Amino acid sequence: MKMPVIFSGHGDPMLALRDDEVTRTLHSVGKTITDKYGKPKAILMISAHWYTHGTMIQSAENPKQIYDMYGFPHALYEVQYPAKGCAALTESVQRLLGKAVRVNDSWGIDHGAWTVLVHMFPQADIPVVQLSVNGDISAEQAYAIGKDLSALREEGYLIMGSGNVVHNLRMVEWDNPDGSEKTVRFNQIVTDAVIRHQDRTVIHFENIPFSSYAVPTPDHYLPLIYCLGASAGSDVQVFNNVCNLGSIAMTSYIWE
Repeated sequence: MKMPVIFSGHGDPMLALRDDEVTRTLHSVGKTITDKYGKPKAILMISAHWYTHGTMIQSAENPKQIYDMYGFPHALYEVQYPAKGCAALTESVQRLLGKAVRVNDSWGIDHGAWTVLVHMFPQADIPVVQLSVNGDISAEQAYAIGKDLSALREEGYLIMGSGNVVHNLRMVEWDNPDGSEKTVRFNQIVTDAVIRHQDRTVIHFENIPFSSYAVPTPDHYLPLIYCLGASAGSDVQVFNNVCNLGSIAMTSYIWE
């Protein structure tokens, strides 16, 4: 059975330690996947936090866990997510992307990945391979890479992106549990476009009102574009449609 595609908002790294509606929904989505489709052979994770020159794929048998955040409580740095790598998945990505991808094991499983996965698949018994977000290409090209990777779904692999529809740390409002007017509006337009399969609107986000506020840098937005390409017009459902800290959107999507 063809595996779904997931884009998950990851927000504050403290997500890993939280027990609230957002994290319980992540857990529910993970359980739904394994109940409906069976356990994925492995997860191809496209995290905003591995942002590189060129497209990189991991090949490590035991990828290291990256604590790429600073100044948080000690308990966060004690979170363990010992996922294995998957050589077969790495080889499949190389086959599908050819010379457009290079193996690079200098990175690992970063907090964009494990803060989400620790709730979705808490046993860490599904191998994880990260694909980098290529900072040298356009959103159109990222979408094309996603389309090239869509065949992985037929092979039993789960494609996941981790980032944010809106992510502007410079404009964070620490006392605001909701989203600013700009965040809510941008998030609404993107989500409506995703639901209606208006991919061009999502790809050309710079034409959406408040885009410079919502996407000051493309790193957290591009994982959505990869997932959109990989979804190949599949039916989509929205989950965790939450805006917080003024300038963060946790909105997530699953294409089945």
